Amino acid sequence: MPAPVLTLGVLALQGAFEAHAAMLRELGAEVVLVRRPAQLAELDGLVIPGGESTTFLKHLERDGFFDILQSFAQTTPTFGTCAGAILLAKDVLNPAQRSLGVMDIAIERNFYGRQNDSAILTEATSLPGGPLEMVYIRAPRIAHTGTEVTTLARRGDDPALVQQGHLLAATFHPELGHDTRGHQHFLDMVRTANTRA
Repeated sequence: MPAPVLTLGVLALQGAFEAHAAMLRELGAEVVLVRRPAQLAELDGLVIPGGESTTFLKHLERDGFFDILQSFAQTTPTFGTCAGAILLAKDVLNPAQRSLGVMDIAIERNFYGRQNDSAILTEATSLPGGPLEMVYIRAPRIAHTGTEVTTLARRGDDPALVQQGHLLAATFHPELGHDTRGHQHFLDMVRTANTRA
């Protein structure tokens, strides 16, 4: 019997949400572009893309979106990339700002420099298939991880792809490269969560 098709949302308030959606569709998921909090109720999982985390927070101020998203991320698989990782973090530094606070990581905004410091790196990962492609654009750095957080890939000494139960965070932009393993790992997490439900 074939596995059921998963319905994943991509928060479509700003950032490269279309690139995330395209990659998830390529991997066989149904994708909903999420612009209203009510849409979260129909999802098996959610991707929060990059962009500008303070701008995200402004968009989330309407219709109780922030609180609904926070409740969603506490129980449902959620993958935050770049600014999305900042939103998931328990502690945000440089400067401090509000976040969903659901993942036990401390993250420093804009740690890896400005737009012209962007880079495409290939780094070791525990995901199968050899080194992982990482696209960095004005990226944050994970400064600290809690005891329940597993590091799946690093940039130098710094965690770059981390998982805590049903939560996944990347300091880079997996949607802008050609390596689909970050998204595939998230789909596998969602499928596992669905099997348990």
